[in-house]
Amino acid sequence: MALRPVLVNVKAVDDVAVGRFWAEALGWELSGGGSGATAVKPPGFDWLDPVGVCVDVIAVPEPRTAAKNRVHLDLATTSAAHQAELVARLRALGATPVHVGQGDVPWTVLADPEGNEFCVLEPREAHRDTGPIAVVVVDCVDPRAMARFWGEAVDWTLHEVTDDHAVLRSAQGVGPYLEFLRTPGGVKTVPDRVHLDLVPGPDDDKEAEVARLRALGATDLDVGQGDVPWTCLTDPEGHEFCVLARS
Repeated sequence: MALRPVLVNVKAVDDVAVGRFWAEALGWELSGGGSGATAVKPPGFDWLDPVGVCVDVIAVPEPRTAAKNRVHLDLATTSAAHQAELVARLRALGATPVHVGQGDVPWTVLADPEGNEFCVLEPREAHRDTGPIAVVVVDCVDPRAMARFWGEAVDWTLHEVTDDHAVLRSAQGVGPYLEFLRTPGGVKTVPDRVHLDLVPGPDDDKEAEVARLRALGATDLDVGQGDVPWTCLTDPEGHEFCVLARS
C-alpha cells in the first residue's frame, strides 16, 4: 500500500486568478492556466513521487455557496515579523479577513479571492521545516474515526490522536501535516470546495487500492465526472477525495 496525498484540489470560477493568487502566496510555480486546471507547485515537485502536496485549481461554473469550507490550509511563518509581513502581502494580493468564530487567537484568518478560508499561523517550532504550507486542516466530527480510516488509507505516519484532533505527516518527515480537527458543525451539508487527491505508488494497482479503500469504509461518489481516469470517493464522514491514475 502506497497511496499518498499529492494535490489539494480547489474549485474556482476563475481558476487562473485563484491559481495566480496561490502561486504568489506560496512562492511556487504556476502552470496550465487557461486550460481549466491551473497547477501551483514547488520547483521540482514530482507528482508521481510526492512527499508533500501541491495545489490544483479546477474551473467550475458554480460559485461557492457553503458558509465555511471543511478543508483549508494553514500557512507557516518563522517569526512575528514574518507573520505580519505575510498577512500584509496576502491582503495586497487580494486576500480578505474573515471571521469563522475564531475569537482571540494568535493566527490570522483570511480568504482567497473566491472566499476560500486559510490561516496564517504564528511561528511554531513544529512547522519550521514544512515549507509554506504548514497544515492541511480537515473539519470533522470524530477525529479518532478519521485516524482509523486515513491512517490505513495512506502511507503517511499517524503522529497524534485525541478526541480533538488527529495528525498525520509524510513518512519522510517533510512537507505539511494533515490534521483532522473536531469542529462544531463539521457534518457535511454541501459538496466540498476543497479536497485531497491521492496517487498510488509505482508498484500499486489503482483499482486494487480503490477496492482496499472501499473495504476500509470509503464510498463511491458520482459528481457527474463521467469516464475519467481517476476515481471519486468519500471517506466515512463524507469528505470527498480522488484516487488518480499514474498515467
